[in-house]
Amino acid sequence: MKKNLLLFTIIFMIMCGAVNAQMATPGPVEQRMTDSLCKSLARLDISKISTKEEAVKAYTECVMAHADLLPDLAAERKVDMTDQSAMRAVGIDLAKNLVKQKCDYFLKLAVKMNSKEVEEDRSITGTFKRIDVKGFNYVIITETGKSERSFLWLRQFPNSERFIGGAAGLIGKKLKITWQELEVYLPQAKGYYKVKEILSIDIL
Repeated sequence: MKKNLLLFTIIFMIMCGAVNAQMATPGPVEQRMTDSLCKSLARLDISKISTKEEAVKAYTECVMAHADLLPDLAAERKVDMTDQSAMRAVGIDLAKNLVKQKCDYFLKLAVKMNSKEVEEDRSITGTFKRIDVKGFNYVIITETGKSERSFLWLRQFPNSERFIGGAAGLIGKKLKITWQELEVYLPQAKGYYKVKEILSIDIL
């Protein structure tokens, strides 16, 4: 059930360019679901939703609030609720219905769900200080006038061989580190944490 419900949020990316396609007239249950969704969306404070993830979560919660209608909706559409492909099509049509009937709250949420978020710069330049060993190796650098920053050495990357056995000779050198953010489980902390994995290091 949850997997099918989540599909209702994923399809939003797909349908935004296809709302002008010809659609069959919604059945009574489908129309009731569409109207219920729009009313739920109207109760959201869109101004407090600032990220794509928050928008997806808000839409998911609105759908789940009316999960009791899904069995009847599936029956009306003559689809099996365990058929993910069929339920995805139902979800797409619900989203199209909301756009077609000009549900203003859904349209505002659409902007949030399809916006390209500004990502943090994935490259940084600083002075190499040391390598910390905490299960994995962490390359530590400092930016001018700022505190130390730590980057996870998880796998081989360009120039990684320079840091094997010879890292001491690089202390004080300027490095440009390109990285990506990962969410990993840290046994010592007994939880998931975001880390910056090294993709490459340029020695300047």
